[in-house]
Amino acid sequence: MDPLIKNHVTVLGPADAERTMVFVHGFGTDQTAWREVQAAFTAGCRIVLLDNVGGGSTPPEAFVQHHYLNLHRYAADLLDVCEALQIRNAVLVGHSVGAMISVLASLRQPERFSRLVLIGASPRYLNDTDYHGGFSKEDLNGLYSAMETSYAEWADQFAPAVMRNADRPGLSQHFAASIKSIPQERALTVLYSIFQSDHRADVKKVRHPTLLIHANEDLAVPLGVAHYLHQSIAGSQLAVVDATGHLPHISAPAAVVQAMQGFVAA
Repeated sequence: MDPLIKNHVTVLGPADAERTMVFVHGFGTDQTAWREVQAAFTAGCRIVLLDNVGGGSTPPEAFVQHHYLNLHRYAADLLDVCEALQIRNAVLVGHSVGAMISVLASLRQPERFSRLVLIGASPRYLNDTDYHGGFSKEDLNGLYSAMETSYAEWADQFAPAVMRNADRPGLSQHFAASIKSIPQERALTVLYSIFQSDHRADVKKVRHPTLLIHANEDLAVPLGVAHYLHQSIAGSQLAVVDATGHLPHISAPAAVVQAMQGFVAA
């Protein structure tokens, strides 16, 4: 399948721009999640937006379950898009699982990218000895069980817990609707691939200039994980923005743009 169709790719901005930015979304969202952030860069950059297979407007037949039991196939899809568009030296921006997909892609073909912006990133969500990822095995088993028991009810509870910003209920309602647009079995597979992953060894191999952006209150990824990444990725920068929730590019886009601007322009 043509990777530009498979990942429902959108290209914006001037075709002859000197800089290209590629955006990779997280679970339960699609490329529209970047609307306000990417708008700040469209005038001077070529913007490449994509939907991860299994989400957004990707063809249903593209999601072959056994291919997407870990994050490596998503990284391969991203690189296929970059090959199709002949992308080199792009700024790669990823949120949540999209951040780890970005890391894996950058390690496989480093020449494709010049800089990484990782928002709400986590190399491992499961707690471990001397590592607090935010979730115990019991937490995750309860999450999977709730999804299987009543998917819609789970989404309606999960979305506000992760989005936060209770004074702006529309954000959580939109997020819940986006999650529910993903078939239950597919969502379970995607979340399993996320929560069972462990990329702590991979992040230590990153050599690209990297900006880590983290909300000062994130239920899904504790601030300690951001500091872990900062220590693990040589020369990385950490920006803790004044935002609540796991999706600051949606709830506080101006703060995210402000954190990115100097780094992207460098």
